[in-house]
Amino acid sequence: MSSSFDQHRYQVRFDWGLAGLARLAPADLVVVVDVLGAGTAASDALEAGASFSRAELDERFPDAGAVVAVAVDAGAGVLLGSLRTARAIAEAVVAAQRTRGDRTSVSLIAVGEQAPEGGIRFAVEDELGAGAIIDALAALGIDHTSPEAAAACAAFQGLRPAVRHLLTAAGSGQRLLADGAREQVLAAATLDAASAAPRLVDGTFSAAVISGE
Repeated sequence: MSSSFDQHRYQVRFDWGLAGLARLAPADLVVVVDVLGAGTAASDALEAGASFSRAELDERFPDAGAVVAVAVDAGAGVLLGSLRTARAIAEAVVAAQRTRGDRTSVSLIAVGEQAPEGGIRFAVEDELGAGAIIDALAALGIDHTSPEAAAACAAFQGLRPAVRHLLTAAGSGQRLLADGAREQVLAAATLDAASAAPRLVDGTFSAAVISGE
């Protein structure tokens, strides 16, 4: 049964975490956006010619892993998204739609972080990453976006010149900087630096071309 909050009217949807994924209508594809975590780690592995397993995801990035698990159980195709792969993710969605021969719905789920007091802590990097992917989708003609997705896209468009600064200045980035990982944060802030869209296939994220479900 549809609800006022499931964004079922729209091809491109956006929400946060497990609760957000549960709120949205079922989609053909789910892009799990974790800019300073799983999304960038997976793309780095693929760019290096390696793979990135679901077991590694669950061990290193349980918040993203939990979202992936629910999306898989719902029968969706699953990708890991980041700023580095915004264009690649959009191209993969277009390829899936072309193969399917029908409109392909996409839910973008920003992972954020589990807050100690409960619920999800807003993570600016994940909203910007989702917005970058939505912007790239629109550039390729997939622009039937929900208001929530449009707002994330507008946030990215308006703040695009400041993305590197925002990632280093925001809470997650500051924590990584304190751990001596400044270069990791700057690399994660580099838009479209990776050409492979990590898609889950048989328990492993690989750069396989999306063929549709």
